[in-house]
Amino acid sequence: MITQKRLLEILEKSDGQDKASFYCDVSLSLLIILNLLAISLESVVHIGQQYSQFFFIFEMFSVSIFGTEYVLRIWASGASDSKWKKPLYKRFAYICSFTGLVDLVAILPSLLSIFIGSVDLRWLRVLRMVRLLKISHYSSALEDLVSAIKHERGSFTAAMYLLVLALFFSSSALYLAESDVQPEKFSSIPETMWWSIITLTTVGYGDASPITALGKVIAAITALMGVMTVALLTGIVANAFANQVQRRNSIFEAEVVHALSDGEITDDEAKKIEALRKRYDLSDEHADAIIEIMTDRMKK
Repeated sequence: MITQKRLLEILEKSDGQDKASFYCDVSLSLLIILNLLAISLESVVHIGQQYSQFFFIFEMFSVSIFGTEYVLRIWASGASDSKWKKPLYKRFAYICSFTGLVDLVAILPSLLSIFIGSVDLRWLRVLRMVRLLKISHYSSALEDLVSAIKHERGSFTAAMYLLVLALFFSSSALYLAESDVQPEKFSSIPETMWWSIITLTTVGYGDASPITALGKVIAAITALMGVMTVALLTGIVANAFANQVQRRNSIFEAEVVHALSDGEITDDEAKKIEALRKRYDLSDEHADAIIEIMTDRMKK
């Protein structure tokens, strides 16, 4: 009989050596992608009507797979490494976690459609698109983004403040300049904020634009402020990602140095290093290179 620990290893992201875990990752990822394709095609009226039965069968199949996975994850999470000691608390922690909530939402819309027949299909399709977030089980992209912004929250907050300041300044100024000549497009400051956001982000839909000389000057200044603030935000996020990679390498190197402090890496230390490698999504080659470099330095 399969143990909770072994099941958790299979369901979690594969390290490339565990074939069962690898095939599980590939199968579930493929099913998620096929679901997104099916949901998109189903929204096309003539395709949705012609293949409605096929889409229904595929949806029921997908929900049964995702539902089984969700139940198994709850059960296997009792053997996870967590600050909680009791399996019940570990399972509850998974249910309340981001990935746990995503797994629940992935099956909830279809269950609602079965028990509540009057659910709006458009909302149902949009909610089913949340299944894309299930990829977070196998990719740390979202976690990396949140962590990067968190570490650079001071700079990010300052840049956001400048963007908000530019938004209120430009919308207020253009409202004064254009409200009399274009009352249907710039009837209030909140209404003008739509134009400001589009201009600051350099999207420029063109549905509203100033026609007075003063309004055009304000628009030009707003566009310049947008280029600077958006570029500043982009630079902060890019720099945060680069710093995060360097920070992870430094933490991994420190763990390797600590393990080599007595001249060799024990089995327990090797397990800690491997767990850290998986957590930080480092490749085997990258980790081996760091260990080799640190070993050579310790010998000198």
